[in-house]
Amino acid sequence: MQIKLEKLQAADSEALRQFEIKNRKFFEEMVPSRGNAYYKREVFEQLHLNLLNEQNTGNAVFYLMKNEEESIVGRLNLIDMDKTNEMAHLGYRVGQNYIGQGIASQAVQLLLEAAPDLNIRQIQAKTTETNLASQKVLEKSGFSQVEEMDEEIDFNGEQVKFVHYIWEG
Repeated sequence: MQIKLEKLQAADSEALRQFEIKNRKFFEEMVPSRGNAYYKREVFEQLHLNLLNEQNTGNAVFYLMKNEEESIVGRLNLIDMDKTNEMAHLGYRVGQNYIGQGIASQAVQLLLEAAPDLNIRQIQAKTTETNLASQKVLEKSGFSQVEEMDEEIDFNGEQVKFVHYIWEG
């Protein structure tokens, strides 16, 4: 499946909310829950506007991964953009029905190709030690593991550590 990255827009709010609702249980197996309020239309719309405002400041870029049918199959975020040091932090998630199809790898590659236009030369990412799929995507995309944190966090009743990665273009 070929995908494209589209910058988040105001008109995406309801489609994105439905994507998040549909994949909530799946996502919460890998990342902490956003809580019930997140999925309420009025709360989600306000949070969506907050993301758009942050994007407009130039401190972040939020992308939707879309397939040929224009359906949302995932999200990719470049946040905490530091223009002075030309660095940012990467986050992404792919919907349950689309995992294992190389979508995250495609999306990360598209982002890395766009990084010079965003004046980004270094991208940091982290994932849990148990998220082997995400580790594989990062390593396949040219990220290097820089450290595994000693501190453990409680995630869904399990003690896990974060693994940190860096890409330099």
